[in-house]
Amino acid sequence: MEKAIKRYAPIFVLPTFLAFTIGFIVPFFQGLYLSFCQFTTAKNAKFIGFDNYIRVFQDETFLDSFGFTVMFAIVSILSINIIAFALAMILTRDNLKGTNVFRTVFFMPNLIGGIVLGYIWQILLNCVLSIVGEPLLALNSTAGYWGMIILMCWQQIGYMMIIYIAGIQNVPEALVEAAAIDGATSWQTLTKVKLPMVMPSITICVFLTLTNSFKLFDQNLALTAGEPRHATEMLALNIYNTFYARAGAQWKGLGQAKAVVFCILVIVISLIQFRATHSKEVQQ
Repeated sequence: MEKAIKRYAPIFVLPTFLAFTIGFIVPFFQGLYLSFCQFTTAKNAKFIGFDNYIRVFQDETFLDSFGFTVMFAIVSILSINIIAFALAMILTRDNLKGTNVFRTVFFMPNLIGGIVLGYIWQILLNCVLSIVGEPLLALNSTAGYWGMIILMCWQQIGYMMIIYIAGIQNVPEALVEAAAIDGATSWQTLTKVKLPMVMPSITICVFLTLTNSFKLFDQNLALTAGEPRHATEMLALNIYNTFYARAGAQWKGLGQAKAVVFCILVIVISLIQFRATHSKEVQQ
């Protein structure tokens, strides 16, 4: 059986590899080349060197979007993971009934598409703001910022909670019992036993929330569209507006260069986070 699998494996791998090459590898390298060009279409690209990349770091809207995205990512990562872990701890208690129902209800928002979710929360938050006499999301950058935080938390907490539940349930009961016999308090058991053992789940959840926060686009577009005056515009939306919302060959190349810089930023930040949390994992 093993010999047959090794012999015929390339036949089954080839279609997926071709699709991956056509859909990802080729467009990636083509986009990398176009970031050094001035173009309106890929066929009339004119190589101009590093001019686009110089303009990226001279573009105040891109730098402002980067700062806004970082602030958004920090708050959303902390909020989502702390609340998700707390819910996971509650829903893994032996004396709690109906845990499967609660898990399903908390997970359901993750099934709603980002654009639909953005418009739903835009209506809800604008109604609340109009009742209390505050400006609408499009006129209030602070309301737009916290609106996106609420939206992101509502969508992601249930998904991360499921991952934390799986990690908590894999903690050996013998360790918890040994800690109780040694006189450890609930807080000591949590910080000294459960958290170190759940570190693989924390690594995964922080990685997912980090990348999702930086790549956020459709919710940002639907909820605030970057208003007022690009104050709530995140990096992905800034790149989209640069590439599509402005006419002229000079903007296409600039948008493509921003996309490459954005890709590098996400990769570097994600690798740093992964290495930092992965190094704290313990072997069971």
